[in-house]
Amino acid sequence: MASGRAAAAVRGLRTLTAALALYTRAAPLLAALRLVIVLATGLAPVATAWLTAALIDDLTAQRTGRVGTLALLLAGVGGAAALSGYVTAFVEREIGRRVSLAAQERLFAAVSRQRGLARLEDPGFHDRLRLAQQVSGAGPAALAEAALGVVQALLIVGGFTASLLTLSPLVTVLVLASTAPALAAQLTLVRKRGAMVLDTAPNLRRQTFYTLLLMDLRAAKEIRLYGLGGYFRGRMLTELRTAQRGESRVDRATLLTDGSLSLLTTGIAAAALYGVALRIAHGHGTAGDLAVLVAALAGLQGALAGVLAQIAGAGQVFTVFTHYTAILDAPADLTGTDAPPPGLRDGIRFEHVWFRYSAAGDWVLRDIDLTIGAGRSLALVGLNGAGKSTLVKLLCRLYEPTRGRVTWDGVDIRSLDPDLLRARIGAVFQDFMCYDLSAYDNIALGGLDRAAADPGAVERAATRAGVHPELAGLPAGYDTMLSLVFQDSRTPRGVPAAGRFGGVSLSGGQWQRVALARALLRSDADVLVLDEPSSGLDAEAEAEIHQRLRELRSGRTSLLISHRLGTVRDADRIVVLDGGRITEAGDHASLLAADGTYARLFRLQADGYRAAGTPGAGPREGAAPPVTAGQQPQL
Repeated sequence: MASGRAAAAVRGLRTLTAALALYTRAAPLLAALRLVIVLATGLAPVATAWLTAALIDDLTAQRTGRVGTLALLLAGVGGAAALSGYVTAFVEREIGRRVSLAAQERLFAAVSRQRGLARLEDPGFHDRLRLAQQVSGAGPAALAEAALGVVQALLIVGGFTASLLTLSPLVTVLVLASTAPALAAQLTLVRKRGAMVLDTAPNLRRQTFYTLLLMDLRAAKEIRLYGLGGYFRGRMLTELRTAQRGESRVDRATLLTDGSLSLLTTGIAAAALYGVALRIAHGHGTAGDLAVLVAALAGLQGALAGVLAQIAGAGQVFTVFTHYTAILDAPADLTGTDAPPPGLRDGIRFEHVWFRYSAAGDWVLRDIDLTIGAGRSLALVGLNGAGKSTLVKLLCRLYEPTRGRVTWDGVDIRSLDPDLLRARIGAVFQDFMCYDLSAYDNIALGGLDRAAADPGAVERAATRAGVHPELAGLPAGYDTMLSLVFQDSRTPRGVPAAGRFGGVSLSGGQWQRVALARALLRSDADVLVLDEPSSGLDAEAEAEIHQRLRELRSGRTSLLISHRLGTVRDADRIVVLDGGRITEAGDHASLLAADGTYARLFRLQADGYRAAGTPGAGPREGAAPPVTAGQQPQL
């Protein structure tokens, strides 16, 4: 138990140190000014009390020699305190902005350091990331301000404690002793509130998901068609109510605790005032002493209450900020040397690769032994869930094999830098992104350095993908926003200065060709990966794209995944995956002759086309007739 508390204390000290370090590094001069203001503000109430007492005593005794000086000093302290409030507000806001910028820069640099997908798919990591993002804006500044507030309060407590000791040591002891149960209670409440934050994090994450879903333009069609608005709204409110019930429980405990402690301190203050007032009435003290007592009691209770409030307010931020520091301290999930992989000469090999997404999950890939020869084209075929896209993710090193290894010219890719490896690969994923950016930017993201060095490269990639005419014909050409979500107020290239313009919405097939152009921007990539590159295209566009892709793949290392088997028939080698295993491999002719899974699926698609196009035509035994890209219905 003691060791656990010691470890928690060490972690807490490290967290607070990290917050203070971020605070001071983001704005060192302003942080120093803020500390000076804290010290001055902490001493000001004590100075005001003693100056007031001295002025009252001089006026009561009709000593006029220093009345004017005391009055001016009292006014000066009051004026400085008032001015410091305005300066403090400005300094806090300015430091807050700089700290927020530095904190978020460090947070998302740490997130980007996780270059694989495994952690991003972990719900626990997502909860931690959401809390870290929530606290990264104001959290470090709030913790630093809380620490400065405690310093300021301790200065006030120290000054007024010395003042009270001169009047009544017993009252001093009672006032200070009353803070012990208050401090213990606040620490308990901090732990409860911290636990509540962790308990409600999944509810708030799901509530955010439903909120964004209700506002998502892509989901709007189905939500309205199926009347799902009320259903998702109900789920959102259920998650929010669950989270709020947890917050309410802690708030009720806080009210009960703070209310009880307030009554205790009020009773002690009343007893102290009663006793000292009687002493002064019997000639033991002056009216100035009473003024000092009133100021000391008010100052002490206010300062102590401030310390407790700072602990209570910072406690929740402190608990959440530990998630921020945990993400910053997390090591990179993927490592490798800084040496770039050489240009592919021999090929890529999967050596007895097994993979599953979690230790408790089923095997997605089972003992895969596969070679993709340099300059050769390989096609992957199989039903949904066979493991085709997972194999691509391993090649791109988005995941590590659970067993076995993937090599690049004989070198285990786990020894290569992930970013340098991926720079050698151009890919179109089945679930490609549609960015709320301009057409130019959507393609340029495939190779920012290349696009910056050669602006014409974007249009050439779009031309190869067959989408240049559509993008060039948009209201602002390639500068048109491919989104209806944002209004872009920039003046694009070649558009009159008046031009504020809204966005446009592309069709699914047009988006697919934009994604293909993004991959083709890497014209010097060693490997071209195409995961269902034509699933959203019509037959004519698909035939055109695959003709272009055949030209682009010629002499290049390529990996093609498609359910439409007519598009893979010209691959140098075709591999059939079933249940995560390779069950067949060969070229189109040999697989048809083998009359296995590939031949069965190929005939099924071809017969489906003939049945739709030629009534009464039945399937023929043996090999299916030649079919062009775009003619087979998707499985």
